[in-house]
Amino acid sequence: MIFTASDFDNHEKVLFCTDTRTNLKAIIAIHSSRLGAAAGGCRMYPYASEREALDDVLRLSRAMTYKNALAGLKLGGGKSVIIGDPAELGAPDRLAAFGRCVEALGGAYWTAEDVGVNVDALEHVARTTRYVFGTKSRKGATGDPSAFTARGVFAGLRAAVRHRLGRENILGLRVAVQGVGAVGWELCSLLHNHGAKLVVADHNSGATERARRAFNAQVCASERVHAADVDVLAPCALGGTLNERTIPEITATVVAGAANNSLKNAAAGAELHRRGILYAPDFVINAGGMMHASAEIFGSHDTAAVTRAIDGIYETVIRVCSRAQAENTLPELVAQQLAIESLLHAEN
Repeated sequence: MIFTASDFDNHEKVLFCTDTRTNLKAIIAIHSSRLGAAAGGCRMYPYASEREALDDVLRLSRAMTYKNALAGLKLGGGKSVIIGDPAELGAPDRLAAFGRCVEALGGAYWTAEDVGVNVDALEHVARTTRYVFGTKSRKGATGDPSAFTARGVFAGLRAAVRHRLGRENILGLRVAVQGVGAVGWELCSLLHNHGAKLVVADHNSGATERARRAFNAQVCASERVHAADVDVLAPCALGGTLNERTIPEITATVVAGAANNSLKNAAAGAELHRRGILYAPDFVINAGGMMHASAEIFGSHDTAAVTRAIDGIYETVIRVCSRAQAENTLPELVAQQLAIESLLHAEN
């Protein structure tokens, strides 16, 4: 069923990795290596089924191809998922076993942190493979990329606000942040410091209480935050939150967040467009962390240059939105086309 899966999209490699001693069940998907070695994070999550895990890794790895191409990185797109709860006993050994699977690929795929695999957990992967980036202890380590991801999302959000609402600043703008984890927290801080009024939601009540105190944020139930009376909705948790159930209830006119694959499917993007809601493609605006952390792959890091590149996401979003408006099409389709053009140019 892999070749006929809706999100297969001619992936170069899809590898299923197991280790009986640690109960490892992982999938590594390499979508494209046209621009360089495939790179993208590892997600550990208790998927309800193997098919759900496969669908997730296929979509995530394809998005990494687009993300890296649009970010101007000489890297291909790849991603990996581990089926399991990161809080389970034995997770560190499972991560080390996963690292051995990555090492066996000989550099065809570089892995990093993602949902369920934070920078501390990544150290267990680094025990058994050289092909890991975004670490905290290796030579040239870049550490937690959350602040850099948030900076890019903030740039993309401001660009989308300018395009859709005609505003040059976000002072007084109401923004709902769905997910106040590492990236969501950093985004909240940037928004608050620039005068936005925040609504926050997270399944972790401690995180929302902290945000309420720090940012004078209004707390909303996670299952209802999409319907909050705001100007901007920023999904910063798991993907698929923009779907047939939530979209009819969205009151925001801009959606711009850090979550990968916020759109459940292509129909979700079309419905947002039909309703006049501008969607800033997640794989464009959440690339800041990748721009920063990938320095470990290349062996050099120019902080000033990386910061300029991340801030350049603003102009990329303006270009994407302007072209989408001119062609009366979806921003995510324009962004995908721009990425494909970069891939074709690399082949020539």
